[in-house]
Amino acid sequence: MLALAASGALPAIAQTCTPTAITPYINVNGTWTQTSSATIKTGASAILGPQPTSGGSWSWSGCGTVGASREQTISPAGACTATATYTNSCGAKSTQAFNIGVGIWANVKWGGGGYVPGLIFHPKTQDVLYARTDVGGAYRWNVGTSSWIPLSDGLGVTEGQYRGVESIAVDPTNDQRVYMVADMSISANPTAKLYISNNRGNSWTSVNLPFSAGGNNNGRAIGERLAVDPTNPTILFYASRTAGLWKSSDSGQTWSQTSLSSTVLTQTQINNLGGQVMGVEQLIFDNSNVGGGATTWIMYATIAPDYVTAASLSSNLYKSVNGGATWTPVTTPVSGYHVPHTVRAADGMYYFAFTQGAGPGDSGPARLYKFDGSNWTLLKSSDSGGFGGLSVYGSGSTARIAVGVSGAWNAGQQLVQLSDDGGRNWREIEDGTPGVTARGWVDDLEIDPFNRDRILHVHGGGIIETRNASASAPTWSSAVNGLEETCTLSLKAPPAGASYTLLNSSGDVGTWIYTNLSTAPTLSPYKSWSNGNSADMAWSDPTYIVANGRINNPDGSALGIGHWSGNSGQTWASLSTLPAGATSNTGAESNLVVTARNNVVWAPGNTIPSYTTNNGASWTATNLPAPTQTSIPSSYRLVADRKNPNKVYAYDSGGAWWTYKQAKVYVSTDGGHNFTLSQGSVNANMRFAPFGASSMAVNPYVEGDLWVADGLALYHSVDSGASWTKLSAFAPNWGTGRNDWDGPLVAGASIVTLGKPKPGSTATAAVYVVGINNGVWGIWRSDDGGSTWVRHNDDAHQWGGVGVMTADQATYGRVYVGGSCRGVNYSN
Repeated sequence: MLALAASGALPAIAQTCTPTAITPYINVNGTWTQTSSATIKTGASAILGPQPTSGGSWSWSGCGTVGASREQTISPAGACTATATYTNSCGAKSTQAFNIGVGIWANVKWGGGGYVPGLIFHPKTQDVLYARTDVGGAYRWNVGTSSWIPLSDGLGVTEGQYRGVESIAVDPTNDQRVYMVADMSISANPTAKLYISNNRGNSWTSVNLPFSAGGNNNGRAIGERLAVDPTNPTILFYASRTAGLWKSSDSGQTWSQTSLSSTVLTQTQINNLGGQVMGVEQLIFDNSNVGGGATTWIMYATIAPDYVTAASLSSNLYKSVNGGATWTPVTTPVSGYHVPHTVRAADGMYYFAFTQGAGPGDSGPARLYKFDGSNWTLLKSSDSGGFGGLSVYGSGSTARIAVGVSGAWNAGQQLVQLSDDGGRNWREIEDGTPGVTARGWVDDLEIDPFNRDRILHVHGGGIIETRNASASAPTWSSAVNGLEETCTLSLKAPPAGASYTLLNSSGDVGTWIYTNLSTAPTLSPYKSWSNGNSADMAWSDPTYIVANGRINNPDGSALGIGHWSGNSGQTWASLSTLPAGATSNTGAESNLVVTARNNVVWAPGNTIPSYTTNNGASWTATNLPAPTQTSIPSSYRLVADRKNPNKVYAYDSGGAWWTYKQAKVYVSTDGGHNFTLSQGSVNANMRFAPFGASSMAVNPYVEGDLWVADGLALYHSVDSGASWTKLSAFAPNWGTGRNDWDGPLVAGASIVTLGKPKPGSTATAAVYVVGINNGVWGIWRSDDGGSTWVRHNDDAHQWGGVGVMTADQATYGRVYVGGSCRGVNYSN
């Protein structure tokens, strides 16, 4: 019992003053967005307007903020961070950082270029539409500009594997809330992440999930695997590939495995199934007679044949009537098939697509059934193309049903089938119609829930749509404006004054020459299914271009190719012969340089480089040592001295973090025919590193000015490699528990390139480096020869890391970067 104070009153009991959470908002171009990061144009302004709006006081620092006003208008000259401090009425303080980027990052125009496994409409808000890609992140449709907005560009360098998006789900009761599950490839280890956004994907938080996902595995169009209870949206389910069906009751923060099955596949089981496990495929709610806010108790789960067997289940369809607590099997009309998509119509009728393979591009056979909860009715069969996409608009006898026929590659085959009478009669609406036709991977297809005449479907190169589906011959067109999913392997910018702007070599789509960054290119040596590995031009005569790559054959094999152009890419011819190793060693590490017209040095993967002086009529091996590591993708990285074409430099990075092979630089003074080891590079003790985590560049304006990023640090030579200076600005992030064998978690310096110098600068070139400076990863620029550095990108533009980069020679401050399959981005 408390003793009374002298006054007779009880003593005061201490109370805790809890800080108030700050909600960040930024106004750019007149639009408020709930976000803590934004990029503005140089010279433009933004308004920082955090909440709460009343009840306390504000103070600011950074980015030119001043005073105690809650809203701050800023016009920073460069990237900066503003910090807001809010003191609430009881005196507790909370802070919020605002990361502001200055400048413009834009995409070099291509349009599509990769597989889009899923399209997701919001069911209650018109024109809210998302697209998920298998390697390039997620997008949201912008109806005002008829273009796609990338939503994953802010993912950092350690999040590259999460640009493979396996599923997206929206909250039906809140059109601002969207969920995304991402992970590039499945394993027995929990590796997937759930990303959560409350502003339609403008910013994300993330949660680690207790299972893996396969955004780039086979069957990646199956689903959507992530499902939100339509009447109680705090409840989520996930149909995982390896670990059964999972449930969250707190909007995705925590997860538990349901009783459908406790089976979790081992790595051995996954490997025995070719690493392409499908598992549980989809969850469908029956929320009829369920009021708002109540839990949906009745649901169905579709299950792939592999998990049916592994988990000793008796059907590939199960039903629960108690919110997933228990499950009972449902007999299906076919067995041993996958169920890529299931739709529940407004009248409670279910539509099931059954197809034999998991896709993409399943060749069938396939069946489409409707199911009323007791009876199955066959609506459509296919024995020459699997069923992929399925969408239903309306219900009953007038339901519009659209089916995508996948794995059908030839004209005259069914492609998109449409019924307007509930499945009794069908007609083809794409094959043989005007406009674009996209065959093959039609593994997701959606009817706009607000416009029955708008139908979109995915394919291996993006998305196409029709907006007059009711016409006798609907017109189809590409819907890929703003969607850039090419995977860049090499970039090269020509000297100022060239008739073109950029050489872009990419996976699957080949090498292309850009004359206008805002329009899709038309100049290419091989306009077919191919990889472009490398390209270069003669610096003294940039009309002469040589490109190498590979043809990707349908059976999975590849054949090395080489082409040349003497008129800036207007026309091309095949090189009459290829150097030793080029035909069979076709990986992205294969690279070449041009020293002068008709003179090329080519380094195929795991092969001694060769040179030609007669435009490929014959090749001669250089005297470079044979690669000592041929079991891993490796090659000499070649650069030509642009001021003295007789000088060519060859960099051997060692091949891998674990090789313990000394990285070395070799120098040629006879056009790349004979090379001498740079003893200075040996003395510098450059780190052994993978080909893709290291690079070499030459200053195009000064002879012998050479730079190396060895994966850990940056090195500079001003005497053609005779001696080297290690710069102290860059250092790697080794992560936790990693060692030399593993290599660092994030490279300290992985790419270096040089471009046009800053006007008025005494430096001969601007230097750009991808790496970690003062603990921050990014693209860093130096305008004083490496003495000082500023970050050239910002947190909103990280692309899951940068794999290739080149600098423009005509425009200061412009670099071209290839992120994780987000096409090519460039800075202004």
